[in-house]
Amino acid sequence: MTEKIIGSKRIAKRFANLKAEGRAGLVTFITAGDPNLETSSAILNQLPEAGADIIELGMPFSDPMADGPAIQASSQRALDNGASMIKTLDMVREFRHSDSDTPIILMGYFNPIYIYGVERFVADAAAAGVDGFIIVDLPPEEAEMRAPVEQAGLSFIYLTAPTTDDQRLPTVVEHASGFVYYVSVTGITGTKSASTQDIENALERLRRHTDLPIAVGFGIKTPEQAAAIGQHAEAVVVGSAFVNKLAENLNPDGSAQDSCVEAVLELVRDISGGLTA
Repeated sequence: MTEKIIGSKRIAKRFANLKAEGRAGLVTFITAGDPNLETSSAILNQLPEAGADIIELGMPFSDPMADGPAIQASSQRALDNGASMIKTLDMVREFRHSDSDTPIILMGYFNPIYIYGVERFVADAAAAGVDGFIIVDLPPEEAEMRAPVEQAGLSFIYLTAPTTDDQRLPTVVEHASGFVYYVSVTGITGTKSASTQDIENALERLRRHTDLPIAVGFGIKTPEQAAAIGQHAEAVVVGSAFVNKLAENLNPDGSAQDSCVEAVLELVRDISGGLTA
């Protein structure tokens, strides 16, 4: 009988496969329910075939303070069209009917999880097929989710940044699992990019504190940028570029044009191509 691969094991297996292939992985971000559940689900279900190695699925929230205008707008569109935590988990559950290999990370803020109930949420997420969490406003000192996540065999991915010094890094990575997300610039998502040399130096310093794979995100928009960063990181995270592409293919009333799904997937293929060339 084949062992069921879940949570941290699924993430570890994906990074092991990427290492064997000799390339960095592509982590794609979309917001669950943006611009509506049908379109969002269609994109999600086709992301792996388009080149996504790991998927970050944003949990819509009314006050996404760490996100730039593009992802803030995507979250609001989703909420305006009835997105909820339950529907987000339903999207993952549907995805798992056809894909048991691609890791899915839920990314968002603690408030909706607190309202849902932490232990119940983690249990429901694990049952749906979620592999880990990035909760951007929950620093390592706040341990509310740690025990339930570890007990469920899932990963808790922490963020590090250029401002995370050597004194702070051990605290950040001590309880991290799955991978470490290096935010390559200070500020909000989708606004600027760091130089490749700065990223290379930062990753060298970060690796002195952790053996986990490192994914680099914030400001990566092109295949060329992804390829350059992929020479140094185990994975590259792209989010605002896909969200912007989706927004470009909406009608004035906010509904999805016929081109919407394919436009996003085509950009995923382009950026994935930069990592596999």
